[in-house]
Amino acid sequence: MSTLFVAWQAPSPTRAWFPIGRLDASVGRHDFVFQYTHGALQAQERAGFSPLLAFPEFERRYEASELFPLFKNRILEPNRKDFAEYLNWLDLDPAHADPIEILSLTGGERQTDSLEVFPQVRKMADGTISCRFFLHGLRHVSDAARARADALTEGETLQVAIEVNNPATGYAVQLQTEDCHLIGWAPRYLVNDLRAALLEHSTITATVRRINRMGAPFARRVLIELQGGVPAGFEPMTSKEYSVLPV
Repeated sequence: MSTLFVAWQAPSPTRAWFPIGRLDASVGRHDFVFQYTHGALQAQERAGFSPLLAFPEFERRYEASELFPLFKNRILEPNRKDFAEYLNWLDLDPAHADPIEILSLTGGERQTDSLEVFPQVRKMADGTISCRFFLHGLRHVSDAARARADALTEGETLQVAIEVNNPATGYAVQLQTEDCHLIGWAPRYLVNDLRAALLEHSTITATVRRINRMGAPFARRVLIELQGGVPAGFEPMTSKEYSVLPV
């Protein structure tokens, strides 16, 4: 089973993000389930969130044998001539293009709404976590930092640090080169769990897995793999906002 969460961004002035739904997909991708999470109720109470048109009832289990259009429409069509290049940027094999994997890496963002999807991070049997994502915020760092990012090499190790006064989000997770250039940030959905893990003195490291230069937008330039050990009692993405609503 693969799991993606759906986040919704509130309108101005707060523009806060809430995890409002959960999509589960079977291994063979023949069964898909969508349910709202308690985060949807928090978003409704704090920011006026209403159920999505595609899923009009909060306390209902939606099932399908194909990926729901809300998610399918967020993936580049395979018949597009640039589809192979698109998968290449994501470091995915065109012969095994999995829509859930694609959504996990791209976030499924569209200009027409305020939704974003992200993968569930699970702790493995050996007590470690691992996830991949594209470096965020490259366009917002200094010219010197962008120049340093242009000089990154695949396999290079990055430092992970907690930022406590980010002007947009408060807490944030910085990614820095070993020579102390702040080149960007981890996705917002990782902030709370990484903050909790790092405060417990966990060893979390980040590695540059792929660099896309020619033609790639800023949001697809640097693919990062983050991994490390976490405390024995720590389970990521298990707070109430991630739990599904009763049916």
